[in-house]
Amino acid sequence: MKSNEYVAPWEKAFNRVLTPLDDFIHRQTTSGVLLMLCAIAALFIANSQWHDTYLHILELKFTIGVPGFELSKSLHHWINDGLMAIFFFVVGLELKREILVGELANIKQAMLPIIAAIGGMVVPVAVYIMLNPEGPALNGWGIPMATDIAFALGTLALLGSRVPKALLMFLVALAIVDDLGAVIVIALFYTETLNVGALIGVAVLLFVLIALNLGGIRRPLPYMLVGTVLWIAMLKSGVHATLAGVMLAFTIPMRPKYDPERFLDHITRLTEKIRKAYQHEPNIFKNDELRSRVHALEEGALLVQAPAQILERSMHLPSAYLVIPIFALANAGIPIEWSAFGETVTHPVSLGIAGGLVIGKLIGITGTSWLAVKAGITSLPTGVNFNHMIGVGLMGGIGFTMSIFIAELGFSNHPHELLMAKTGILLASLIAGVTGFLWLFFTSKKTA
Repeated sequence: MKSNEYVAPWEKAFNRVLTPLDDFIHRQTTSGVLLMLCAIAALFIANSQWHDTYLHILELKFTIGVPGFELSKSLHHWINDGLMAIFFFVVGLELKREILVGELANIKQAMLPIIAAIGGMVVPVAVYIMLNPEGPALNGWGIPMATDIAFALGTLALLGSRVPKALLMFLVALAIVDDLGAVIVIALFYTETLNVGALIGVAVLLFVLIALNLGGIRRPLPYMLVGTVLWIAMLKSGVHATLAGVMLAFTIPMRPKYDPERFLDHITRLTEKIRKAYQHEPNIFKNDELRSRVHALEEGALLVQAPAQILERSMHLPSAYLVIPIFALANAGIPIEWSAFGETVTHPVSLGIAGGLVIGKLIGITGTSWLAVKAGITSLPTGVNFNHMIGVGLMGGIGFTMSIFIAELGFSNHPHELLMAKTGILLASLIAGVTGFLWLFFTSKKTA
């Protein structure tokens, strides 16, 4: 019997049903590969004859608005202050989901990644401060705190069945807590002079967003419009504008308009109406009633999903495949002076970041996890052992995106230290990724 359904070859890849975790890991893994390619491209350009052109393009001024109310910034600032707000919005949605219904919802289950993440933030900071106790270099203390979830998950996923799925889940939860820590540090310590009037505006806009949520507004548009104004207010306030993305994300509703029972009732009645309309005229182009019923079905399918869930899925694509690669192209372009490379990697800033990310993360994540398990506070996930934890401790030192972002904030007025910081981040991320992969490859057995 010949089927009436036409399926294009590429469509088949999209017909697989993935769990939310599978989908998340798949997207982060692909994003990590793309991020790596863009970082390599930026390094190549910065060390080629196009270096001056590269810097000139990043310093080009772009202005939006009308006379008397306009924003004028370089392309580099638009990327770091504007586009990255989208990245922080997605991070905020992931944080909210994990806290409410994910790995961090059950406190007993969440204790291990929370403790490991705290250790993985505190110890690297201590290592950095030991090597940079004063002066402008001290501004970079927050850089080795961060773990790049896309790079780390991408590296871990390359091991396939050699690592248990529970280890992937642990790394996701750890990186989410890590991101939350980085957001708090940026908000509290990496701010400019505060503008009280703009901060009051931020508070008012946040109140409006909360009112939209409590008032039952489920459409994304009102939130996006108020969120845009919130971003401008944050930009004027002195607190880094990208944090508006996190604040907006936390006000997006996690409860859908229809509960599943009501949706099932709705879809049963609607399906019957679609069947009757189809019997009247099977061609949907000629049948206005059939077309409108199918559209109503589509609307119902959206309303049974939480707005935060829909936005996280739809916004992850531009964040992972557009925003982060552009950020890497704009910020990973480090000119390398091979004749002075020894001095660069032994500079206190480079050494502090590399030591914090590679050694500090390993001790912080693995050491605190071991102490917590031995003290009976928590337990390792099923199928995970301390060889796995050492591997994750090493991979936690991959700190690319958030580390570079904090470096841009901490050393905005110190270009030499910024160059040292970026060199340390790239070197540490490479060492952490390779050693973590090799450790897990040789200590983990492949399972069926």
